[in-house]
Amino acid sequence: MNLNPKFPLFLPGVKNSSNDNISIIGANLREDVTTIAYYISGDGGIETKIQKNYPTKEYSAFSEILTQFIQEEQLENVKRLGISVPGPVLNGKSAPARLGWSLDIEEYKNSFGFEDVTMLNDQEASAYGIALLEDSDLDAIYSSGHLEKGNVAILAPGNGLGEAGYFFDGKYLRPFATEGGHSEFSPRTNVEVEFYQFLNNIYGIVSWENVLSKTGLFNIYRFLRDVKRHPEPEWLSDRLTNANGNFTEEIFKAAVEEDVMICKIALDTFVEFLAREANNLTLKLKATGGLLITGDIPHVIKQYINKDKFYEKFKISDKMEDMLKNIPIYLINTDSTSIDGAALYTAYYKD
Repeated sequence: MNLNPKFPLFLPGVKNSSNDNISIIGANLREDVTTIAYYISGDGGIETKIQKNYPTKEYSAFSEILTQFIQEEQLENVKRLGISVPGPVLNGKSAPARLGWSLDIEEYKNSFGFEDVTMLNDQEASAYGIALLEDSDLDAIYSSGHLEKGNVAILAPGNGLGEAGYFFDGKYLRPFATEGGHSEFSPRTNVEVEFYQFLNNIYGIVSWENVLSKTGLFNIYRFLRDVKRHPEPEWLSDRLTNANGNFTEEIFKAAVEEDVMICKIALDTFVEFLAREANNLTLKLKATGGLLITGDIPHVIKQYINKDKFYEKFKISDKMEDMLKNIPIYLINTDSTSIDGAALYTAYYKD
């Protein structure tokens, strides 16, 4: 995997041949699944040699999974480790609430003998990984044919709501993380005020993550069912009870294959909120270079997203429609960007 010229990342180590042919372990830590892969760097890119998944909740610490992976694959003298985590990273440490693990890069250096360990917020890691994508991995919602020069926004609803961006310095794109998913949700219509009150009774402070995430989609659905009294077929109730974490997939199938009205309204509402928060993030970052939408939920429901309707909702603004209407918008068609980005950053962030 090599860098796509649409994404001129600031990676000073790409020009240093001593960063080529380096063995790297990349890890993407998530609430449900932790993915670990073994890479070799070269020619400004990375090559995946091995990739495996582990059920996160079955392990008391990331080091247990890392040890198991190294032993299973009989890896020796791996030089670097890059970790993507679903939470903020401060001074090489992180304690993501969804994982229940405390992470420290110095611990992994000392325990495993890596020459270098890096740890990034998962959306910052994803921003690096997106730069490895082929053009075929970018599905245009609205495009002039290419990404424009300027800052770029990244919106990623999944287990939580990831928000990140690229700062354009005039020559390079420099990824950065945000915790914007935890900013407060605000209603616009009378029905949304009811929805806000419903969520306020549950959470107190209502964040965008309570609306645009797997839990958020469930919140929308149960508001429609329990407050607005949209009928739920008995067979669907049974299916959702036994969904085993696949709630999004079941709602999508019921909407598309079974034409169930409550599921269609839930998805319509979710996509409208997605367009609105995309608008918010784009304005806050002044992301004239483009908007990239990724994450588990868009991957599942992308067939349902009406691109024209999304674009029309996205560009609504009090004074900024002239800017918003020209911004390229792409859906990302792969979910491996975080782990690949962590490995790429680890390979080339140092000169």
